[in-house]
Amino acid sequence: MTAARLTEDLALRFARIALGHVRREYPNKPDHTLAGPQDAQTPRELHPIFYGSYDWHSCVHSYWMLARLLRRYPGFVAAADIRALFDEQLTPDKVAVECAYLAAPTARGFKRPYGWGWLLKLAAELSLLDDKRWSEIIAPLAEAFAQRFRDFLPLATYPVRVGTHFNTAFGLRMAADYATVTADSEFATLLRETALRWYGEDTDCPAWGEPSGDDFQSSALIEAECMRRLLEPDQFLTWFDKFLPRLARQEPATLFRPATVTDRSDGKIAHLDGLNLSRAWCWRALAGALPEGDARRVIAGATAAEHLAAGIPHIAGDYMGEHWLASFAVLALEEEP
Repeated sequence: MTAARLTEDLALRFARIALGHVRREYPNKPDHTLAGPQDAQTPRELHPIFYGSYDWHSCVHSYWMLARLLRRYPGFVAAADIRALFDEQLTPDKVAVECAYLAAPTARGFKRPYGWGWLLKLAAELSLLDDKRWSEIIAPLAEAFAQRFRDFLPLATYPVRVGTHFNTAFGLRMAADYATVTADSEFATLLRETALRWYGEDTDCPAWGEPSGDDFQSSALIEAECMRRLLEPDQFLTWFDKFLPRLARQEPATLFRPATVTDRSDGKIAHLDGLNLSRAWCWRALAGALPEGDARRVIAGATAAEHLAAGIPHIAGDYMGEHWLASFAVLALEEEP
């Protein structure tokens, strides 16, 4: 039976995976626009902190996972290695280079909104550690990304509803945790008002397009999780009843069936392992938001467990999944059902 919570043994397994790739520079898939020959630099030169893990955003959320594991198990076997990594990598000079990268006109859309949300999620997690040094050091970079949200959201007339990095509900949901830990009520209001503007009138979600062949998020479920996170409980339940009105009948059926993964060496197909894990995370969160005695709560919890069981065995084995999947497993395992 698949573990339903994060144990110390699992934390150690996941930490060792991440410690094995956050400083692995190659292979690397940069998201980088060259304005001239001077911009042809190595990943480590461009991003002295987040140059590993195949791509920048995966490196960021691997750091988040390591921070979460350190907070949960501060005395576990990998704790010293995580602290040493943070001491070496999270320095003012390296943060300044990461910030300078964002200042270039060519970087305006860099990692929007997926990487933006994950960087703020990392900053929020670091602020919850007993040792506040790393949180204070990364604060300028976090604030730069928070400002990107503030500048972008009023301009974004429409949401992006895909199941990949460009999904806007995911960005709002992750940024909400940063707004909470920094007690930034204006930022939280902006996130909530944007969510209502984009998704507040959505009803009877068909989810007929899920899953697509390279999804690692459910556009339906991450929207629901975004609204759960940003709305008051009663307001959310009213919205959710209209958004998935046939959930008690397990419809739309596609949301209840784990995705099939046929080739884990193919980076796009391997995304579907992440879909199973991210669906587990969303289903567990949604189950926790439903009232005791509500039949949908049991259905959501059971569906989460089924998706978790489909995803957990495939965290490692091929680098196309190994460089990022553990982070989503921790999201799912740490969500209280």
